[in-house]
Amino acid sequence: MVYVEGTAVPQHVAIIMDGNGRWAKARGLPRTAGHRQGVEAVRRTISGAIELGIQYVTLFSFSSENWGRPVDEVSDLMGLMRRYLRSETAELREQGVRVRVIGERERLPRDIAEMISQLEVQTRENSRLNLVVALSYGGRAELVLAAKQLASAVQDGKLSLEDVSEETFGQCLFTDGIPDPDLLIRTSGEKRISNFLLWQLAYSELIFVDTLWPDFGKDELEGAIAEFRQRDRRYGVAV
Repeated sequence: MVYVEGTAVPQHVAIIMDGNGRWAKARGLPRTAGHRQGVEAVRRTISGAIELGIQYVTLFSFSSENWGRPVDEVSDLMGLMRRYLRSETAELREQGVRVRVIGERERLPRDIAEMISQLEVQTRENSRLNLVVALSYGGRAELVLAAKQLASAVQDGKLSLEDVSEETFGQCLFTDGIPDPDLLIRTSGEKRISNFLLWQLAYSELIFVDTLWPDFGKDELEGAIAEFRQRDRRYGVAV
């Protein structure tokens, strides 16, 4: 954790952004309207995290399972991603945000994968906030890929079986070099982690809020952090 004005703030906050569809349905709007409003919530959350002194924010943007949604909805989501990447690059650079994307990029449309790579290069020197976006991401798939990478290294004689450890396993994950989340927030009232950061969330504090993602912002982020500060994090050690 870091300290801002004497107040403990988690170093890394991960967020499952849930509730776009329900937000739109409650207003008689198409699901795409909820996704568009969800982008506004992303902007508010990034600005709020910077103001609060949070160093890392990881957003669960699109899961491996989301590819199974109706073709039209997936197409709309990819279109929204394109527009976001085109419109937000300059603002992210100005805010000092470094962007990194984790997930199976080979499943993304080629132009989106290329725009992501360009954004990562253009923001890699920024250090005010590290924004990690989980896109085409699934926790189980990540673990399988890591296991295959380690097995291949052992098979090729590059690594001995005795050298396989939590540390070497972690180095094979998409999040290598990124600290594990201190806090996970899920919006919309659902209470599950939905195949998100299964390894990395081992000792994270989990907070579930009823707010639908399009209505989320700095106030809700501060509320979750206030609850986080009440937690006694023992990491399995009796005190």
